[in-house]
Amino acid sequence: MAASTSIRIDQTLYEQARSEAQAEHRTIAGQIEYWAKVGRAALDNPDLPVSFIAESLASMAEPREDATPFVPRSRLP
Repeated sequence: MAASTSIRIDQTLYEQARSEAQAEHRTIAGQIEYWAKVGRAALDNPDLPVSFIAESLASMAEPREDATPFVPRSRLP
């Protein structure tokens, strides 16, 4: 289990995280960690849309055995 640290955050941000966490089936801490990962990746890749970054992070978290193989359009029937 990862170590944890307590931090203070704005109450409004906490409430937003709670709402999003419930909708996304995450813990509040998990939601804030997710936002931090997306934000960090967005800062590191300013040329990419945030939606692409979020979808890419979700894809990378998916177990490999559940992944759908990529099939180029040129090979589709």
